[in-house]
Amino acid sequence: MDQKGARNWFTHTGDLVTEQIDEPKGRVSLYYLSSMADAKVVYSELIPKLREICLGDVGIEEIERHLGGAGSNRIYEESEAIKRLLSGNIYVHVKGAAYGIAIPSDGTVGRNIQAPEIETVVLGPQIAFVEELQVNICIIRKYMSTPRLFHEKLAVGNTIPMEVSILYLEGTADTENVNTVRERIQNLELDSSMDSAILAQYIADNEKSLFPTLQQTERPDRVIHGLREGQIAILVEGSPFALLGPTTLLQFFQSPDDYYLRWSLATFNRTMRVFAMVLSLILTPVYVAALTYHYEMIPSDLLLSLAQSRSRVPLPPLWEAILMELIIELLREAGARLPTKVGQTIGIVGGIVIGQAIVQAGFTSNILIIIVALGALSSFIAPSYMIGSTIRVIRFPMILLAGLLGALGIVVGFSFLASHLLRQTSLGRPYMYPIYPVRFSDWKDGFIRAPLSSLAERNHFFSPKKVRRFNPDKAKEKKDIDE
Repeated sequence: MDQKGARNWFTHTGDLVTEQIDEPKGRVSLYYLSSMADAKVVYSELIPKLREICLGDVGIEEIERHLGGAGSNRIYEESEAIKRLLSGNIYVHVKGAAYGIAIPSDGTVGRNIQAPEIETVVLGPQIAFVEELQVNICIIRKYMSTPRLFHEKLAVGNTIPMEVSILYLEGTADTENVNTVRERIQNLELDSSMDSAILAQYIADNEKSLFPTLQQTERPDRVIHGLREGQIAILVEGSPFALLGPTTLLQFFQSPDDYYLRWSLATFNRTMRVFAMVLSLILTPVYVAALTYHYEMIPSDLLLSLAQSRSRVPLPPLWEAILMELIIELLREAGARLPTKVGQTIGIVGGIVIGQAIVQAGFTSNILIIIVALGALSSFIAPSYMIGSTIRVIRFPMILLAGLLGALGIVVGFSFLASHLLRQTSLGRPYMYPIYPVRFSDWKDGFIRAPLSSLAERNHFFSPKKVRRFNPDKAKEKKDIDE
């Protein structure tokens, strides 16, 4: 690519810089984008070295040899030279040469590696992904230094191509799962893909479902654990989140620190999360159904307290509950969108002030505020933000069904929910595994987290080629050192 070609491609680009090295001949030229390449490298290292090399009538091979990248950075096509420039490389062109040279010099603005902000844990690595794809892959390889970790590069987007990487552990990941992911990404016809969350919506089995079927995470240790189990990881340039698939519903209630804690504590935490999900879905609907249709279900002492609490409330239980749920969602959304310190203040102070004012004004009862707060708190226990948001949305139709049909409406709502979940798949695999199809052997790392010495086999859901993690007989041996 010569100067004319560069100007044709970057006609409206103000940050294209062209330097003539061996003036006045103009035989050797250097091109770079000032917004992408490191100017210090260009002017303090590269240009002085090129001027020293070009004192004689040297060819492209001599320049390449002095720059120390023999053959590795040769560019033969103009389109490849454009791609390298847009990636932050410096392009050296010699008039009449069969190829040019691309020199890496990334001067793009990036974010330092920090602790996770969304998926926080007490124990375990305190490191999160960043927006640079190569840095994220480097983090994974640092903890998985094995040649069996395969890395495939794909491009998504016709107008603005974005680099997408597929990672899997050869010999462990199922070939069918890898082919499914690869084909779905390759078959996409998009202008561009800005984030892994957007990509997940395009390649998901059912994009209309509220439930996420690909796990989105900012934690490298979760990705590494998934790769070891046989999952496939998808990373997108510019996104600080990775995708893991296939996945099950139960995995959205599992946290990375479940494996850092003792098995009894981890089992308790997992059970509590599943119980909290059910509690979040059922608390407010049961309140609405009981006060609307089923007074006989309420103990007499509690019924008296409810009657006194609702004596000044003009709204029926259904609209009273929906009003409170909407206020909770407004406070949550406002707290999430405002700056961190202000958002925390709004969430705490706003909830107290508004809740007290609504009770005094007679729009709701004290008991409903307690129930709605418990339901909202239960939905926040889920380690995954996506599944927590899904539970909060499903709560509204459950409340409506309870207000219209009473206990029958709750049963109908859960029946539809169970039917929907049983039909869902993740990369073609059953979403409700190991509940359906039933496989009790995989419950050891599902509802519960059994002792690590009992987890000799990988989860059969991923169809791993290598089923065993280790030899269980040797793992249980206790050897003492003779003094």
